[in-house]
Amino acid sequence: MTAAVTADAPGLDAGGRRHRPPPAWALGLTGLATLVAALELAPRTGLVDERYLPPFSAMVTALADQAATEQFWRSLAETLRGWAIGLTAAMAAGVLLGILIGGIPLLREATASTIEFLRPIPSVALIPLAVLLFGTGMRSTLVLVVYASFWQVLVQVLYGVRDVDPVARETARSYRFRPLTRVRTVIWPTALPYVMTGFRLGAAVALILEVTGELVIGSPGLGREIAVAQTSGAVASMYALVIVVGLIGVAVNTVARATERRALRWHPSVRSDAVA
Repeated sequence: MTAAVTADAPGLDAGGRRHRPPPAWALGLTGLATLVAALELAPRTGLVDERYLPPFSAMVTALADQAATEQFWRSLAETLRGWAIGLTAAMAAGVLLGILIGGIPLLREATASTIEFLRPIPSVALIPLAVLLFGTGMRSTLVLVVYASFWQVLVQVLYGVRDVDPVARETARSYRFRPLTRVRTVIWPTALPYVMTGFRLGAAVALILEVTGELVIGSPGLGREIAVAQTSGAVASMYALVIVVGLIGVAVNTVARATERRALRWHPSVRSDAVA
């Protein structure tokens, strides 16, 4: 009976030996290889028309041709620059206003309805206004990036400030800590995990809106190159640029998570993940 129970236990094979599950990176590569194989075989077997979805090998060839041009690297730099500037502005505004609004109950109550009204407005709805004010340059896309990312950061910071221990808050007040000292020693350690969550979410949203703005408005960047390739019938090049945007998204998420783990290495959740 004991042997039967042991053999059926999770992580044990029929002989009672413990086996480790495949590492996450191996599973990820397997899924990626399956997707690549499907993209290669679907057009070659006639499941889809090659005019609309060329084989993956054709996309790679088009990507190599794109990488050999100066225009590709210039567009890539424009996209990354707009993303970085917009995310930095959104982080600065979101953190400062979040701490200010969250730390003053009266101000938090006064702005709650305004925040709930403005936050759900899609950033793409501001495209006509942005173009009217700034034309089709980078600043129009920057408006969309900052607006969308700002709410991701602000809401998380408000949650973080609200989560501060009331006892610690009252203790700091009773000892008459200065406002900046109170923020540094009481509010910031509690709010930092929320700030990093806002940073991770804002980084992804900023990239989405940067490419969307370039695609719709026509400001310089990879989004505009995708639109040009689509209108000129260069389908393989269009998909190649889409792949580049996807790779940038993966890199942004990886860097954001690494930054979050490094900034929160003292936090119990990060320590427990490292031990596991």
